Amino acid sequence: MKISVGIGDPKDPRTVALLTAHHSLMQSLFPAESNHFLSVDALCVPEITFLVASEGAQHLGCGALANKGSYGEIKSMFVSEAARGKGVANLILTELISNARASGLSKLYLETGDSLRAAHALYEKHGFTYCGPFGDYAPDPMSYFMELTL
Repeated sequence: MKISVGIGDPKDPRTVALLTAHHSLMQSLFPAESNHFLSVDALCVPEITFLVASEGAQHLGCGALANKGSYGEIKSMFVSEAARGKGVANLILTELISNARASGLSKLYLETGDSLRAAHALYEKHGFTYCGPFGDYAPDPMSYFMELTL
């Protein structure tokens, strides 16, 4: 079956299960002050484009684009453990970048954990480079900040 990526509802129970797993993983890896994930409700605002990757009725992963006006921020990138290695994150990120371009954004930023090596490799593959903190982020030894000029 083909994997599709499209607009999703953060409150869909299948998506809530993904976001709960994402939040639990981040909380197990990083202290509270180094966790910057958004709640389900925070993902339901007009400035957020929320995408879900699915295979049939099964939700495999998700990601969000927060439109900050002059730039976009990638948030809530997560792929279920069972779906890892299928290219799901690549599909989601490709679509998020496409959405950012279509929205007229000239730059994308993201924050990710220092130990999330697979995420670093994915973002680097898409042309993201390391930068300093942006927006409201403060320097954090457990955070890597990345940017992509569109």
